[in-house]
This record gives sequence, structure tokens and C-alpha cells, in this order.
Amino acid sequence: MTAHDSFDGRLDDDDYPAYTMGRAAAVLGTTQGFLRAIGEARLITPLRSEGGHRRYSRYQLRIAARARELVDQGTPIEAACRIVILEDQLEEAQRINAEYRRAGGTFHPPAAV
Repeated sequence: MTAHDSFDGRLDDDDYPAYTMGRAAAVLGTTQGFLRAIGEARLITPLRSEGGHRRYSRYQLRIAARARELVDQGTPIEAACRIVILEDQLEEAQRINAEYRRAGGTFHPPAAV
């Protein structure tokens, strides 16, 4: 594997922090302040470069884009962040449930108290 191959592999990685804050804001059509706000709301936690600058992955940009859609529809930013977090948790639970069913497992709910 060459250095070029290694770099190309990172660009295909959804979690590779390839976007600066300015570029991320431009891609999303929003402001850097919006990115800081969703970071403060703990929706996403950007990685930091050696110089301390925020860096975003494509996965984080998709999450930020969903939050922006909700904010653009009039949802307060804190509520939008919570909605996106809950949507993500639901999607993960549904994925786990589907895998469990494909594996032929049976579910035994806890007994009512």
C-alpha cells in the first residue's frame, strides 16, 4: 500500500475528520455559529486538529444537516438536537432488532411486576 492509497482510504471513511469548520459550514449552507451550537448541545463532537481547530466527518455533517432541517422548520436548536439523537437511537435499536430476528432469536420480555 502506498501513501496515496492510504490517503484515498481515509477519504472514503465516513468517520475521517476531513472538513474544517469553515468548509463544513459552507457544505451545510449554515454558519460556524450553528456548528458551535450543535456541538454545545452535544449532538456532535468535532475532532480537533493538532492546532486545536474543529474538524468534521461526513457522518457528522449528515447529522448536522438533519438538525439544520429541523431548525429551518422552526424547531429550537436544543429540541432539534434531541430529536436527532432520539432518531439515531431508534434507528440503531431497529437495526439490532432486525439482526436478532434474522439470527432466529426469540425475545422474552421482562415479566410485569
